[in-house]
Amino acid sequence: MASLKTIIPIVTLFVFLVAFSEGREFLVGGKENAWTSPPSSDSLILWAEKNRFIVGDFLIFEYNPNTDSVLQVTMEEYESCNKSNPIKEYKDPKAKVELDRPGRFYFISKAEGSCEKGQKLIVVVLSNGHHLPKHSSPLPAPESAPVTPAPAPAPQAPAPAPNSSGALRGGFIGGVVGILVSLVEMWFF
Repeated sequence: MASLKTIIPIVTLFVFLVAFSEGREFLVGGKENAWTSPPSSDSLILWAEKNRFIVGDFLIFEYNPNTDSVLQVTMEEYESCNKSNPIKEYKDPKAKVELDRPGRFYFISKAEGSCEKGQKLIVVVLSNGHHLPKHSSPLPAPESAPVTPAPAPAPQAPAPAPNSSGALRGGFIGGVVGILVSLVEMWFF
């Protein structure tokens, strides 16, 4: 039985590491139909700015594949809504796009006229160890202006936790593993 006492914590630790290493899933726009019917031309951009994406996370685009698809494009194609040469086209009605590198990702709708109406998205992805940037120092005052101390930069609050099934899945799996470990300990020890 001594070896079982050693094995259980190791297995539990392994399960926790696997459960929490999965990327989070973000439904684009934060709710159903937000991709296909954005309430305003900048609503998807505002949604992306409120979230913090890291390498390994996933975007879920929901749309009707008979009338639309999602195009991953360059910055130039994004700005001009050019659909002729996408990096990748997603045709699945619940397209799951992995954010596999740090940097910017650009997406537009393939449906005629939709990109021009705001059905497009920029996502900035941080590396796993990346921290929010600190405020830069203010520029020095011109020689002729009186020198006044610059106000202290406001502390930056962390981004709100996403409302995503990936985050819930990790917590649920962790809870189930904790209950199972407790039951095993009660039966064998």
